[in-house]
Amino acid sequence: MHTSVQELFDALWQHYLTVTPSALKIHDLLKGGEAIVNDHVAFRTFNHPKLGLEKLAAPFLALGYEQKGEYHFEAKKLYARHYEHPDATAPKVFISELLLEQCSPELQRIVAGLIDQVDDTLAERKDFLYSGAPWRISHADYKTLLAESEYAAWLAVYGYRANHFTVSVNHLKDYDSLEAVNSALKQAGFRLNDAGGEIKGSPEVLLEQSSTLADTTLVHFTDGEAALPSCFYEFALRYPKPDGELYTGFVAASADKIFESTDIGHQ
Repeated sequence: MHTSVQELFDALWQHYLTVTPSALKIHDLLKGGEAIVNDHVAFRTFNHPKLGLEKLAAPFLALGYEQKGEYHFEAKKLYARHYEHPDATAPKVFISELLLEQCSPELQRIVAGLIDQVDDTLAERKDFLYSGAPWRISHADYKTLLAESEYAAWLAVYGYRANHFTVSVNHLKDYDSLEAVNSALKQAGFRLNDAGGEIKGSPEVLLEQSSTLADTTLVHFTDGEAALPSCFYEFALRYPKPDGELYTGFVAASADKIFESTDIGHQ
């Protein structure tokens, strides 16, 4: 397993960049000569014993992370948890899973076919969290998944990788608001996810978030290829709780809209 938090996140970042080249340009745009602080990284999976949320959490727990909040997204049929490290400078981790038993028999059949292709030892591999899709899927099956669950379709294509990294706006030297960050991004030609408004959340819920729309990557199916949304970059501004400490959790209503950054309908 990984010997340090830094080693794991470096590997995740390099893998993320292979399908999200815009992230480096955004880094250069925002950093102002300082290192970018990563607020959190998010992952997606299916709630299957071989690959469920617990399997993705294990490498982080081994590095000292602890489970904190849990979240329910009823319309998207998702369950999620977030994890934090005792070292507050380490990125938070947000892991969600699709509740297969709530999905249609057709979606369950396609996903079962994907999981059947996965080696039982995948989750034990050092590179599990940045190994990509451990299966092959047809474009026809992808489209069937997409009609029911954009989340499932994305996961079927991109597999195990950081779905997004997140810039901590609190740590940016040259920007003191999410509006200022969004304005700089738009001026530089980046398209933002405006589902539920460009800024999700508010000072009242102690968290504001925005995100780019996902980059586009050529995906190879068993029966052809297509250019599809890959991963995106998120921006988070956290507000202090009454005790003066910054809020470290997530807001389900906002996260629900952030998921749509990879939605092909928004591209």
